[in-house]
Amino acid sequence: MAQPVPNPPKSILWVDDEGELLEPHRIFLRSKGFTVEWASNADDAVELLRRHSFDIMLLDEQMPGKRGLEAFRDVRELAPNLPVVMVTKSEEDSTLKEAIGVNVRDYLVKPVNPRQVLSVVTRILEGPRIRQQALARRFVERFRAMELERDPNLDWRGWIDRFDELMRWDVELAAAGEMGLYDSLRGLYPDMHREFAHYMMKEYPEWLRDLEGSRPPLSVDIVSEFLLPIMQRDRAAVFVVVDCLRLDQWRVLEPLLAPYFEVETTHYFAVLPTATPYSRNALFSGLFPGEIAARLPDWWGNPDREDESLNAHEKELLENHLEEITGSKIPVRYQKISTSANSDELERHLGTAIAPDGISAFVFNFVDLLTHGRSESQILYEVARDEIALRQITRQWFQRSALFSVLKEASRRKISVLLTTDHGSIHCNTPATVYAKRDASSNLRYKFGEDLRAERPEQALLFPSEETLRLPRRGAGGNTLLATNDCFFVYPTKLREYQSRYRGSFLHGGVTPEEVILPLALLTPTTRR
Repeated sequence: MAQPVPNPPKSILWVDDEGELLEPHRIFLRSKGFTVEWASNADDAVELLRRHSFDIMLLDEQMPGKRGLEAFRDVRELAPNLPVVMVTKSEEDSTLKEAIGVNVRDYLVKPVNPRQVLSVVTRILEGPRIRQQALARRFVERFRAMELERDPNLDWRGWIDRFDELMRWDVELAAAGEMGLYDSLRGLYPDMHREFAHYMMKEYPEWLRDLEGSRPPLSVDIVSEFLLPIMQRDRAAVFVVVDCLRLDQWRVLEPLLAPYFEVETTHYFAVLPTATPYSRNALFSGLFPGEIAARLPDWWGNPDREDESLNAHEKELLENHLEEITGSKIPVRYQKISTSANSDELERHLGTAIAPDGISAFVFNFVDLLTHGRSESQILYEVARDEIALRQITRQWFQRSALFSVLKEASRRKISVLLTTDHGSIHCNTPATVYAKRDASSNLRYKFGEDLRAERPEQALLFPSEETLRLPRRGAGGNTLLATNDCFFVYPTKLREYQSRYRGSFLHGGVTPEEVILPLALLTPTTRR
């Protein structure tokens, strides 16, 4: 069997006019497996770079002829990706700021000892690999325990902890490129989905039957329990709802907010079905869908409709909810951002978008539009092929979005933000055949109608009464069928058409942790003390 070819040693170019003083450093670095070349001035260093490639450069700032920072510009032209560590006797703040300004990778102040140099070089050249190996070791140690953890008595807090841990591993393993371990992690998901469906079938109706009992925060609790206390404390609060944002997507956005906010993330459970007409109306109103339909029939309209008209009164629902729980009218400024024109308009009027008192509420629909659009656009399907790609696109959008501008403006004005979503989504690959009468709704992850039935009962939860889920009444015999696992509903007569169109889509409305367990983040401006 052929022996593996060892990797060549990493190479260092050290540029310093005091070459004789560097010999102990060079000997030490060579003993650690590095090759070290030396140049006494910037011109010689540039010439060496023309003839050889190096993995890292140590550059003295104070040399005869060109200063190190002047030489850095020549180095960048020849080797734009070469990491450079500035080494200098100067402790002047101006020198440090100048070095940071031109994006040197690190900065050392003389005198330095060999261990200091080795530490910096190793961190820059080997850091990613070392972190990847450490991540892999931690996951392998934890994976066996996760495989064996099958607690039939897991409560809602336990489910949050379990799902949150899986999402953290999901994000970290994908980011590290550990796709073999990532596939192992994904192998845990089918059991998680099955067990979560069994848990929700039993517990969710109990939570709704006894709202004063032990239960998680639900959509109906968010304004009263989390938003109102912020507003009452500070007289102003920003409330952001990002439609269809999954917990893993939030985890890749969260680090981007660290320069602006102290971030505290908790979780809540969406009401069922996990679809915008139900979960977002419940979020703003503090009412379950059946209560909205009973109290406000003119606003709710016909609950059999599944279009945006059912979400046309979010501002009024929020105002009514706040007045009901406080006994007084609280100013609400509300904007829904669904198009690029909406985003541009918000950016142009950013200074007045956030009210100095009361609630400034924003709904951002980009993520929901992206997930729905994948089914209609081959281009979107390709660029958002799976959960990893969906996270990457969400992060790229966020960095240049009006949402990020709103959050930075809130931070600048020292106004706290409550950021959340109304439901998540799940990557669906399994068609589930359902039988229903003609009156059944057409949704792919949830259905209402008479005599609903899934061909395989494990692919859906059947609730025979609207009252069980606190949904609007649809007449005698109204059933609710909610998809589980990664299933999407198909009819026997349209099996092939639905399979080709919707397999691989991100859908919502069903009962999986990805759709139900949602991030709820309190963002406190870092300038606030």
